[in-house]
Amino acid sequence: MSEELEMLDEEYTPELIDLEDEDGNTVTFEIIDGMEFEGNNYYALIPYSEEESDETEDEFVILKEVMKDGEPFLATIDSDEENDRVGAAFLERFSVIFGEEEE
Repeated sequence: MSEELEMLDEEYTPELIDLEDEDGNTVTFEIIDGMEFEGNNYYALIPYSEEESDETEDEFVILKEVMKDGEPFLATIDSDEENDRVGAAFLERFSVIFGEEEE
């Protein structure tokens, strides 16, 4: 069993994306999940670091896939209500994936 886990760990390559913040700085994020919700595609991202950390980060960024000039583009969600609904859907998904009970 431990050999299987080692193989999975060796095969894991994070899906990374570089995004530019409002100040023009490039920040690398890891896409941790994606889903279709209410007819749109959304992605959950966390800031990427090559260093392993024991900290568990409860915050993630949600981006919405939109079409721009016929190409898919990731954009921030302008509506707080939409962001809250999608965020709740991701949290529910994570609780199922990681086997955690909702409080």
